[in-house]
Amino acid sequence: MSENDDCIFCRIIAGEIPSEKVMEDDRFIAIRDAFPKAPVHVLVMPKQHIPSLNEISQLTPESCLGMLEFIVAAAVKLEVADSGYRVITNIGKGGGQEVMHLHWHLIAGKSLGF
Repeated sequence: MSENDDCIFCRIIAGEIPSEKVMEDDRFIAIRDAFPKAPVHVLVMPKQHIPSLNEISQLTPESCLGMLEFIVAAAVKLEVADSGYRVITNIGKGGGQEVMHLHWHLIAGKSLGF
């Protein structure tokens, strides 16, 4: 049993838990949020288990850039790139992170004021 066996996102990535995939490549995956806060609410994450943005150094600089490009590609695929969207990551329990696997919320489709 690996240390990530209890990570729900690792289990989704492994195909053990069903999800609605928006897009996927060899390094990243985008899935629909099970509890959306807006008409478009997608979670984008690396397939590699990284607990949070605090551990971003576990990714190569090329993978960091690739992750940002993947998020933009997801916005294009979801047809929100031109109209606008928000990208958020929560860090640690105090920052609202519920799943300790780095992920980004791509949110769009309604007014997103503070």
